[in-house]
Amino acid sequence: MDKVMRMSSEKGVVIFTKSSCCLCYTVQILFRDLRVQPTIHEIDNDPDCREIEKALLRIGCSTAVPAVFVGGKLVGSTNEVMSLHLSGSLVPLIKPYQSLLYQAN
Repeated sequence: MDKVMRMSSEKGVVIFTKSSCCLCYTVQILFRDLRVQPTIHEIDNDPDCREIEKALLRIGCSTAVPAVFVGGKLVGSTNEVMSLHLSGSLVPLIKPYQSLLYQAN
């Protein structure tokens, strides 16, 4: 759990993903479209993958991936992120991490 907490607070927006997860990709694209360059941790490439998944579930994620952290705090998985976005609450949350120079591809 310490590893997850350390990794989740190293940058402003951190997303734990798996390379084969389409919802993870969708969340990544959303943040890039909102001019945020998140730090991505593909946990299936980490030797501690199982422990990271368990820790994310213990922290409160509804599913292990995607798990989104903003400012070191858990936002949640796809459902929570999309709900915040649709309600207009996501942009104010990520505003400090948006870049005027970053261009989404």
